[in-house]
Amino acid sequence: MAVINPELLRSKPQARPILIVEDNAMDLDFLLQALEENNVLNPLHICQDGEQALQFIDKHPTTHDPDLPVLVLMDLNLPRLDGAEVVRLARQNSIWKQIPFILLSTSHQDHDISRAYELGVNSYVVKPLDFGAFVTVIKHIKLYWLQTSEPPFPELDGRR
Repeated sequence: MAVINPELLRSKPQARPILIVEDNAMDLDFLLQALEENNVLNPLHICQDGEQALQFIDKHPTTHDPDLPVLVLMDLNLPRLDGAEVVRLARQNSIWKQIPFILLSTSHQDHDISRAYELGVNSYVVKPLDFGAFVTVIKHIKLYWLQTSEPPFPELDGRR
């Protein structure tokens, strides 16, 4: 796990982080570039597989934790434990039950989409292969999840 952009923590200390769970280095780079293109300033915590994500969740079980994310962006197909199963297990925790999870996947399969929603994802987004289209997807995620939607635990949110 890594914390990215520590200088952003100093420049906007109240911004809650985003947890990214992605095992593919190229897809992670694609996502980080798209977040940068959209001027997403939240600190980023990165896990590289489902087990690391569960360890992160276990280490951040309270609403008073400044590292409790405002949003989770997670790949579906992860080593060790897939993204949908991570969501299912996270939803057993009363705090993490309230954190929005967005699954990003290249899969258009109906069974993957249905299973993800059944296990508790808030949104399932098929990753476009074109970078420009992916930047647009991240723009919409930012506009809705970071700027329009009221986050859980608003007392921790830096928007107010």
